[in-house]
Amino acid sequence: SRIYAGSGVSQTPNEIIWEKGEQENMQSQTELRNILQRIDHRGYPAYKDTRGSYDFRNYILSIDHVQGDPFASPSKVSVHVRGAAAGFPADLYQMKCRRTALEDYLLRQFGRELEKVSFKAKGSGKSGLLSVSRCGQEVLERTACQLDEKSGDLVLRFEVGFPANGRTVNSRELEKIFFEFLPQCVSRSLFYKALDEKVVKAVADLAEDQEFIRSQLKERGLVAFVADGAVLPRESGVSGRPMKGAVRFESPASLSVELELPHHGKLTGMGIRRGITLIVGGGYHGKSTLLKALELGVYSHISGDGREYVITDDTAVKIRAEDGRSIQKVDISMFISNLPNKKDTKKFCTEDASGSTSQAANVVEAMEAGTQAFLIDEDTSATNFMIRDELMQRVVNREDEPITPFIDRIEELYREYGISTVLVAGSSGSYFHKADCVIQMNQYRPVEITESAKAEAERFPMPPSQPPRQTKPQFARCVKADRAFREDRMKMKTMGRDGISINRDTIDVRYVEQLVDSEQLAALGYLLKYAQCHVFDGKKTMGQAVDYLEKLLVEKGLAAICESSYLPCGLAMPRRQEIFACVNRYRKLMI
Repeated sequence: SRIYAGSGVSQTPNEIIWEKGEQENMQSQTELRNILQRIDHRGYPAYKDTRGSYDFRNYILSIDHVQGDPFASPSKVSVHVRGAAAGFPADLYQMKCRRTALEDYLLRQFGRELEKVSFKAKGSGKSGLLSVSRCGQEVLERTACQLDEKSGDLVLRFEVGFPANGRTVNSRELEKIFFEFLPQCVSRSLFYKALDEKVVKAVADLAEDQEFIRSQLKERGLVAFVADGAVLPRESGVSGRPMKGAVRFESPASLSVELELPHHGKLTGMGIRRGITLIVGGGYHGKSTLLKALELGVYSHISGDGREYVITDDTAVKIRAEDGRSIQKVDISMFISNLPNKKDTKKFCTEDASGSTSQAANVVEAMEAGTQAFLIDEDTSATNFMIRDELMQRVVNREDEPITPFIDRIEELYREYGISTVLVAGSSGSYFHKADCVIQMNQYRPVEITESAKAEAERFPMPPSQPPRQTKPQFARCVKADRAFREDRMKMKTMGRDGISINRDTIDVRYVEQLVDSEQLAALGYLLKYAQCHVFDGKKTMGQAVDYLEKLLVEKGLAAICESSYLPCGLAMPRRQEIFACVNRYRKLMI
């Protein structure tokens, strides 16, 4: 939905374009052709005459923004199809999870068609480029494709490089795009009758099954579910596609759970129960691979990914050390206190955090964000934050150590806050004493060894220690922008999945590992721009500010945070947890 400024009236994307068309006398495709013929061979700015909406009978073509130069960012274009013309049955899009999956499928289909004709129109710079959001293995809600839940109206947003010879209009080539290439792409991918009905239904059914499993996690007291037959390894470290010939997952009998899905029917797999779960095993046996699958199980995955039925509590957060990050007034006293320099750890601040202080802050910030599960890998953790062995405790007195290690708090976190932990450990056996369940990965196959691990742990009792003092983190930080901002004067760009730059201030999110798409970063950038002008007033706490933003996104969608005259095509919905993470890493905010 989009909100007209000051109106308070919510409208669907197509309602807006058709209403706008009635107000502005929507033009015909013949008139667009006439405009293109008139401006041929003129200076490139003449392309701005094409802005507007054009009736192509089965759909409306809207030229929303025209690039100023053939070498600049491509022009923004959208296609709007009436629900009656698109013809998708209502049961495919009235449920949110089914609608998002259908949008994702249509976007992928449209993208494949665009790839066939991209750059077939010739010219200089980005001439002839036809591009749309590149979807990964996860199914995300995106601005590139939106279906209205009531009418079935469809809008597809993408980019077109308007052709030029040098910096002169080459409208003959743009005619090819709009009158030859694009109609073919639209007709082959955005109409129900042109698609395989069984495949389309299977896409929506899978999404509903995935949502059902997610609901069952809470009912059955589970943190995660991993289906038998799942393929967890990826083909490479830089690819999300499944590894060919990989060992398929098979649940140990003691952890096996059977579900009856609405469409798939019977499905068995491993249920990871709430509490403290330890994943152990030799190197290269699949410990981190399993944890990575659980980490990304907060999202649904496409059919054929291998992890379609790997579902994790959607509040789960991957916790790691993050040397060098900024921390602003975070209460880390639960883990770090009595520093030699007398620094206040109830409102801890630093521009260059150590491994232990960064991991402590990450834990507390995740608690503030409402997580119900920590996912931790020993390999990416600060050792002194996680554990202190017996010899170290004997050499360095407890009174001289300001760090209360995570192992001393892990049971309290579950007992007092209901936060489960899934921990991968490869070198330290101390966590055997704390674990409710121990899973050994052996050649990518899980085996439950809780009883034998506990028996061995009894032979190596933990040294007696004084229980850590009870402390409850305070979440009362208020956030405000450090100066008056005008949203239209704020420059924002994303750097892949590494960071966001706002007015040359970089927010480093390289280690926020559950951000899976650069379009999520783009959405977070727009969100921060909006929040600095409208939300971060110094009165709302961090939680209240994020609650407001999350409610806005749920009710109005990503359009609510974009002040431009058109909705950008390259935004994807982030989770609440990543909104918190991004705000916490923005050094220019005053907390």
